[in-house]
Amino acid sequence: MQAKLLIHFVRALAVIVVLVSALAVPVGGQRNRRGVPRTPWGDPDLQGIWPSRNSAEATFQRPEDLAEATVLRELIEAGVLERIRTDTTGEPAWARAEVATWLQKHTGLTSLVVDPPDGRVPPLTPEGAARAMRSWRTSWGSGPWNAPEDLGPYDRCISRGVTGSMFPSSDTNGLEIVQGPGLVAIRAEMIHEVRLIPLDGRPHISPAIRQYMGDARGRWERDTLVVETTNFNGKTGARMNGDEAPTSERLRITERFTPVDPFTLRYEVTLDDPGTWTRPWTVAYPLERQSAYTLSEYACHEGNYGLAHILSAARAAERAGR
Repeated sequence: MQAKLLIHFVRALAVIVVLVSALAVPVGGQRNRRGVPRTPWGDPDLQGIWPSRNSAEATFQRPEDLAEATVLRELIEAGVLERIRTDTTGEPAWARAEVATWLQKHTGLTSLVVDPPDGRVPPLTPEGAARAMRSWRTSWGSGPWNAPEDLGPYDRCISRGVTGSMFPSSDTNGLEIVQGPGLVAIRAEMIHEVRLIPLDGRPHISPAIRQYMGDARGRWERDTLVVETTNFNGKTGARMNGDEAPTSERLRITERFTPVDPFTLRYEVTLDDPGTWTRPWTVAYPLERQSAYTLSEYACHEGNYGLAHILSAARAAERAGR
């Protein structure tokens, strides 16, 4: 009789433990069932430094001749990876082999652009094409350099914009996330910009106020941080550190930060700008938390006089008849 009572007691105790575990609110140091760390106030803990270097050399958009190859298996069957590995004539056509393999291992995809399905940035609208023709030029081009306004926002150290700051970069590519109750801050190593993202449900600021980095509002969808940004000023580009693909004031950006495990974060961003592209498009790639990475000072033109030298070199070339 006593043995049966003991068995019933143990079973009841086990049920109570399971119920308490299921209903408990996560606290600092605990993890949910997916193994995602939590902050002391219960939000998924995304804090840390997340360099984008591993994705920087992967192909941004799929080449037209590979538009139908959407998974690693198809690339293997086409012999594309072997072609990249044996290419010693310079940069591979669409990625460096080891980084391409790393990206495909983590995502199964063949380009950072994941939508449209062909992995390519949509065509420009007539308005977007006209804007691209009359926009600034980059310091990598041939000029002419007649005034500071001839150079893009990146060369002038003003801003890289949201996607210019977030897209993978081959150097100074650290991204630091810091959290507090009701607020997330994202700091980009290059051009040292900080985005403050409220999570308290407040509305966007007045449409009359336009900014280089826009106006961000965030919310949690289960473990995913969703950030919607509006109120852009149309003075940054979507790519090449903000110098390429100039956007319009109608740009709306939706980002999703999803923890895969304590050391991996899936980043996804959708750009919706009917004034620039014929349809929205999405980029996605993994980020790895790296505690040993140190954000460097990015002094930019405040310290190296680069902009003045570009303009003075252009005047010297004119005097020399070049």
